[in-house]
Amino acid sequence: MNSTLKAIETTGRLDEHNRIILDEPISVKASQSVKVVILFEDEEIDEQSWMNSAAVNPAFEFLKEKKEDIYTAKDGKPFNDKK
Repeated sequence: MNSTLKAIETTGRLDEHNRIILDEPISVKASQSVKVVILFEDEEIDEQSWMNSAAVNPAFEFLKEKKEDIYTAKDGKPFNDKK
């Protein structure tokens, strides 16, 4: 059986039992199965966590290739941020 997925965008909140409470009613039959994607604003990630994630993310594997290693420690000028 083929089915077509339809999307509805709305907002809501999670209650103390992690149940989703929608801000407005939606036009879906009661007891109908749904798929849920939850997007939420998270606290800002600190720089070290960001660097650790990037270091193990397969999207950056290409940077390990020899042809990407084009700079040396002698390139550029030192940067000292004195505030």
